Amino acid sequence: MELYQFRHSAFCEKVRLVLAVKGLDYTVVEVSPGLGQLELFRLSGQRQVPVLVDGSEVIADSTAIALYLERHQPEPQLLPEAPAERARVLLVEDWADTALAAGCRLALVQAAASDAQLRSALLPDSTPGPLRQLVTSLPGGMLAGVGEALASVIGVAERQQLQTNLEQLAVLVGDQPYLVGDRLSLADLAVVAQLGLLKFPPSSGVPLAGLGVGGIVDHPLLEPLFSWRDRIAAEAGRG
Repeated sequence: MELYQFRHSAFCEKVRLVLAVKGLDYTVVEVSPGLGQLELFRLSGQRQVPVLVDGSEVIADSTAIALYLERHQPEPQLLPEAPAERARVLLVEDWADTALAAGCRLALVQAAASDAQLRSALLPDSTPGPLRQLVTSLPGGMLAGVGEALASVIGVAERQQLQTNLEQLAVLVGDQPYLVGDRLSLADLAVVAQLGLLKFPPSSGVPLAGLGVGGIVDHPLLEPLFSWRDRIAAEAGRG
């Protein structure tokens, strides 16, 4: 199997988590923005990652990939058989992939606009040295307009909603080991993947691991949430 991905995409991390749980071997193909996406389009009809190639099968979209892997490698099971519990897992997964993903992604972009170290760490490994240095050395003032524009997208109410959701998740995982039921499920993996945009996990490697969105990575009420995230990632084999 081959996984076409962007390294820092939360949706690609979600697929990597599923592959790790299933114990499946795969080869990573890092897609370069631009030309790499054109090649991906010729392969799959998609310009977005993740895309999984399994022999003659080409599957796009993280949820479609997860469901494909669940059908073809049913153990360990990530979707309960009981209809009501399965529905709860898929509802949480959908919330993570939409509302939570939007808040996390925009909060990260907003943070990167004012954090040179974070901007540099997020660049692809293949970024030429001079371009990396330019991006890193951009004065914060030059990006003020970006920050203001993003602030209009992530207003006070939206940021507070994200914070509230995270605090609620922290309470929830402090009271139970998994989001749905008594075993690891796709719901856990979907949420864990998105949380990686707010505070990058150890699996992100140097220099990105531990960096993230100010006011979230260091918020005391959220420490249990990120501890839970790291525990779930370790259980999945991505610790």
